[in-house]
Amino acid sequence: MQGGVTFTEGEETISVDISAASIVWESAGQTEDGSIDDIAVGDIVVIEMGDDNAAASVTVKNMGGAAEPGNPPGGFGGSDEVTQGSAANTITEDGTFSDETYLSTGDDENALRIDGAAVTLDGVTVNKESGATSNTENGDFYGMNAALLATNGANVIIRNAAILSSAQNGNGVFSYGEGTTVNISDSVITTESDNSGGIQTTGGGTTNASNLTVTTFGNSSAAIRSDRGGGTVNVDGGVYVSNGYNSPAVYSTAKIGIQNAVLTANNSEALVIEGQNSITLENCDVTGNMSDTNGASSDINVHNVMIYQSMSGDAEVGTSSFSMTGGSLVANNGDMFYVTNTHCVMYLSDVDITSKETDGYFLLVSGNDASHGWGTAGANGAQVELTADAQTIHGDIAVDSISTLDLTLTNGSALTGTICRIANEQNGAAVENNVSVTIESGCTWTLTGDCTISTLTNNGTINYNGFTVTLEDGTVLGE
Repeated sequence: MQGGVTFTEGEETISVDISAASIVWESAGQTEDGSIDDIAVGDIVVIEMGDDNAAASVTVKNMGGAAEPGNPPGGFGGSDEVTQGSAANTITEDGTFSDETYLSTGDDENALRIDGAAVTLDGVTVNKESGATSNTENGDFYGMNAALLATNGANVIIRNAAILSSAQNGNGVFSYGEGTTVNISDSVITTESDNSGGIQTTGGGTTNASNLTVTTFGNSSAAIRSDRGGGTVNVDGGVYVSNGYNSPAVYSTAKIGIQNAVLTANNSEALVIEGQNSITLENCDVTGNMSDTNGASSDINVHNVMIYQSMSGDAEVGTSSFSMTGGSLVANNGDMFYVTNTHCVMYLSDVDITSKETDGYFLLVSGNDASHGWGTAGANGAQVELTADAQTIHGDIAVDSISTLDLTLTNGSALTGTICRIANEQNGAAVENNVSVTIESGCTWTLTGDCTISTLTNNGTINYNGFTVTLEDGTVLGE
């Protein structure tokens, strides 16, 4: 497991005083106060040490178990079994249904569930008006309390629908499980409470969306959302807007492809990829506006696109993939890209990229302090292979000492900025040859400061502007 650490049982023990420490539970992008008595087997406990073996803070990351004593209040800790609750209306037979209204006010209850059937819904209204959730992760993973849930191999066509959810953990349209496919077009989806994505795909399901208008208002409520078990999501056209904290326009633990869409996060980073998953964008307009103070990860880094491995078990460890061709990418705050605790292949081509943050990096590749469980501090760097193809880049790039960057400029690309090699803040062991740059014929690098990199292959042009490039072997290049 990348960034993990293995312990062997022995005789030595260490006593840690946590009597004065604040204890916080964290799961599914939520945090809440807890106590030491709630900690159960299987939980990850992250302790930030102060002086004299006294803990300054304790963060407990719940990894499973039922919502009962031993798990914190609020429904953290999803069941290992598929737990979907009940449904106010269930369709189990093939058919076409037009202009119907489906309503739910019950706890742990879908307004409409399509269970194993081939169904066409035309002009329907689905309203998850109220109803509490008993277990947030069962809602996130399996679709409990969602407005519309397709499951058990259902094949659902939805056209001209109005779907509203006002309940917490009330995702709008949820596709769960291998063999389940939701094809939804020309519809409006609105969710108003926390943990309520617009379209949600998990467990290997498939969602194909065309020309949707999706708006979410709650925290941890991405407009396009996936979770444990992933799946496939294809989006063509439409407008997707999130308004809460920890609510990117797109959160990927799946294979997500989007074209010709407008994606806006008004109080969050725009895009997130977790683990061995992907986002592929073509001719999309993407905007993010992450808060400096609100949101579960703002204390680690403020950014517009985050690519990481959380180690929560929601996404397999492996190579993350981000590709964007055409369209625009706007960051109203923070670094444009932040990659930590994962290997990532990135591709940018002819994207209009704008950063409103004058002090932000274009790309930060680094470890993190592990306060959220993202690997082990000092050993949770990232490895990035970035290809810029007919791409203009403005801004500095930073790579910490436990991370690597392989940057290639091709097909007339131009980089204006410097590349900073920075120390890992957790004093991790430095890796060798951690920054390599290739400039192909017809490409340009315009320096805005001195930089030191490992290797350089230059078949293009470097505008030094009075600055230098120092290679790891001691060679100094400049005008």
